[in-house]
Amino acid sequence: MEQYFSFIIPVYNRPQEIKELLDSILRLNYQTPFEVVIVEDGSGIASYDVVESFKKQLDISYFRKENTGPGDSRNFGMKRAKGNYFIILDSDCLLPENYLKEVEKELSTKYVDCFGGPDAAHESFTLTQKAINYSMTSFFTTGGIRGGKAQLDKFQPRSFNMGISKKAFEATGGFGNIHPGEDPDLTFRIWDSGFETRLFSKAYVYHKRRVNWNKFFTQVHKFGKVRPILNTWHPGTRRITYWLPTVFFLVFCLGLILLLLGNSFLIWAYILYFLAVLLHATTQNKSVLIGVLAVFATMVQLFGYGIGFLTSTVYLMVGNKPAEQLFPELFFTKNQS
Repeated sequence: MEQYFSFIIPVYNRPQEIKELLDSILRLNYQTPFEVVIVEDGSGIASYDVVESFKKQLDISYFRKENTGPGDSRNFGMKRAKGNYFIILDSDCLLPENYLKEVEKELSTKYVDCFGGPDAAHESFTLTQKAINYSMTSFFTTGGIRGGKAQLDKFQPRSFNMGISKKAFEATGGFGNIHPGEDPDLTFRIWDSGFETRLFSKAYVYHKRRVNWNKFFTQVHKFGKVRPILNTWHPGTRRITYWLPTVFFLVFCLGLILLLLGNSFLIWAYILYFLAVLLHATTQNKSVLIGVLAVFATMVQLFGYGIGFLTSTVYLMVGNKPAEQLFPELFFTKNQS
């Protein structure tokens, strides 16, 4: 069946990002009709005027709703979209010209009802953005689970660059109200419904991640807190590898204690690891400064995630309450429309 694509893009207080993303969509090297659905998620700074300026160039729809989170906003958009295959993007992404051609090629070669694509750093990104992109995508830091390599296990798409058929959306009901973590939760329910997922390695996006270091720590800390909740909801998806950042953090703390007692072995192991990150990031980005920032980003990511994972695990073990009550900051109220 021929695919009619609908881009589904939630936005919250970021009209300039929407303009940049829509500019990149305009430059797509793709002749078959498609549509764009923008969902304003209760923003105080609306993107309406920006969207209106593209009405003559794109088949674009704009919806405004109360703030119920990105997952529910994506569901809201998919329910109103005309397409039979939805492509979900974050507002802080840019598309390369061949993006839709690569998606169509993959679906024509081996159809799948849900796919995920990787992210990359655009040459225009700041040094911090490039460093954070490295830490979020490098094999040295994530093992390639965000699309940096072909997966030996089932691929878990991420909602900054994710495709889902209308059939799979209707079968699963779309995203839940947890955030972050709504994308792996949906992936697990897609698998449970009998659908498959796959990595489209050439369907990448440029992901800006407009965050400072404090926001980055908060983000990865929440990622860590979410994973034990997902393990509880979907026990068949538990992996020992999810513990690695926590072990990384705890062993580092042990290394500091041993250093005070005159034993530097563990700390030297960490120094060698961070030197490897420095060299790899420097070579990959052709910048020593980005390499140094990538080391810091790696520390923030692994420590933030590890602490969040450990905290959540303990709370779930001793709290004797549903996750929604233990971690209300990780859940939105869903819109029933």
